[in-house]
Amino acid sequence: MAYDDQNIFARILRGELPSIKIYEDDKVLAFMDIMPQADGHTLVIPKAPAVTLLDLDGDDAAYTIQVVQKVARAMKKAFDVDGIVLMQLSGVAAGQTVPHVHFHLIPSSVHELGKHALTMGDQEKIKAQAEKIKAEL
Repeated sequence: MAYDDQNIFARILRGELPSIKIYEDDKVLAFMDIMPQADGHTLVIPKAPAVTLLDLDGDDAAYTIQVVQKVARAMKKAFDVDGIVLMQLSGVAAGQTVPHVHFHLIPSSVHELGKHALTMGDQEKIKAQAEKIKAEL
């Protein structure tokens, strides 16, 4: 599948759509999921245009996973949890809904997860959770 530069994450990266940012550098952006499966649900995306993990350059993949790890450590402290759920869905058949490679980080256990993208989260609550994570970075 060709990369669609009008997908929601590409538009967030260009600043055309808002996001609640946790972390950003020249290669990666981490931001809060606005339809969270649990409190603190965060997305980490490379800035490189890639639809799935298999389309992502190896160096970009390695760097992105380092940021995933950094954000996960901050989430663990911010929410005082023992576990972090990491999901990466590659391809529509795997459940990927946005055609830009991304990693879900959820500070909870698998038994506490709600269904993804079921309901819009409370934006003020999500912003407060973002501040907790950023304070730990």
